[in-house]
Amino acid sequence: MIERSETGKAMPQYAILIYEKETPGGVADIPPDVMEANLRAGEKIAAMGARVVHEQALQPSAATRTIHKDGLVTDGPFIESKEVIAGFFVVETTDLEAAIAIGKLLPIMDGAVEVRPLLAE
Repeated sequence: MIERSETGKAMPQYAILIYEKETPGGVADIPPDVMEANLRAGEKIAAMGARVVHEQALQPSAATRTIHKDGLVTDGPFIESKEVIAGFFVVETTDLEAAIAIGKLLPIMDGAVEVRPLLAE
């Protein structure tokens, strides 16, 4: 379902990518206060008049396979980095500034949040 603004226009969608350093124990190593803040984010997003279209946590990077241009498949993520994509959201909201405000709601232990507009249909 596409949300509509007060003017009746479809609201734009944004990907919110969560980057964190990988922890040895995965989700079990996330401090309880950080996990609780993540669980409360949905309520805060809704209170802002936005909607979470999809959200997903990802398996550890060890489970990742990368397919290269020549068809070669390698273990691990495409870009070697200390931080990995831990999860992502797709949200519908009024504009980029609102999407950035949503990104700021997410507790970050030792990484960053990237907010990127999706291509309109």
